[in-house]
Amino acid sequence: METVDSFGMMAERMFADIWSRGALSVKERRLLLLGLLVGQGIDEQVEVQLDTALRAGDLDESELREVVVFLTHYAGWTRGSRLNNQVEDLIERVRRDRSDRRDLGG
Repeated sequence: METVDSFGMMAERMFADIWSRGALSVKERRLLLLGLLVGQGIDEQVEVQLDTALRAGDLDESELREVVVFLTHYAGWTRGSRLNNQVEDLIERVRRDRSDRRDLGG
């Protein structure tokens, strides 16, 4: 018998509703969330949000680097250094992925 993940479906709908409200743009929401996650040191979710922001075009490379500069001054040098490493690793990974796809496409 298949079970239904009603909590998962409810949570997914709640997050979809929160992200689709009109008062803030997706970019603004992403920036708020990144600040919160970095401030609380929730590195795994920072990784997810950074990746989504860059690949979806919500934030570009220069904007991500500016987020590092800004948050380092408020979240502290240790968290800022970790964030910088996350951003630079992500940028390199995304560039490599894009280059690999271009090479395969001919």
